[in-house]
Amino acid sequence: MKVEFYILDATSRQQAMHFACGLIEKAYANQQAIYVHLASKDEAERMDTLLWTYQEDSFLPHLLFTQTSDEAPILIGYRDAPSSNKQVLINLSDNMPVFYSEFAHVIEIVFSNPTVQQLARDRFRQYRESGCELHTYKINASERRQPS
Repeated sequence: MKVEFYILDATSRQQAMHFACGLIEKAYANQQAIYVHLASKDEAERMDTLLWTYQEDSFLPHLLFTQTSDEAPILIGYRDAPSSNKQVLINLSDNMPVFYSEFAHVIEIVFSNPTVQQLARDRFRQYRESGCELHTYKINASERRQPS
């Protein structure tokens, strides 16, 4: 399993969520199913709104995940993983989702905050101990570059 850590120089969760939109857009363009995992219902709802307003000229079909709604190419949730849609997991929570191993590709987005960074180091160790293939990218968020 491949796990990528994107370390942003940005200092807020909102900036990290905006960066995630670019990754979501790219994965969707590559016809990958995406599950975006957040820490709470409020954060999931903020991501839902952000995906509708992210760019005027893009359309990213998504739904807030519930046990009865997992039929969109992009799902947003904060508790359980969907039963399908398990290609890309984008984790925007501070914890390692217990279901991470059900996905082929995990993306962790870390913003510049000491607490967030320490929690990310802990997750990195856990992924490494689980035998995952790890990659780390340092990103200047102001450039809004997306990986190739």
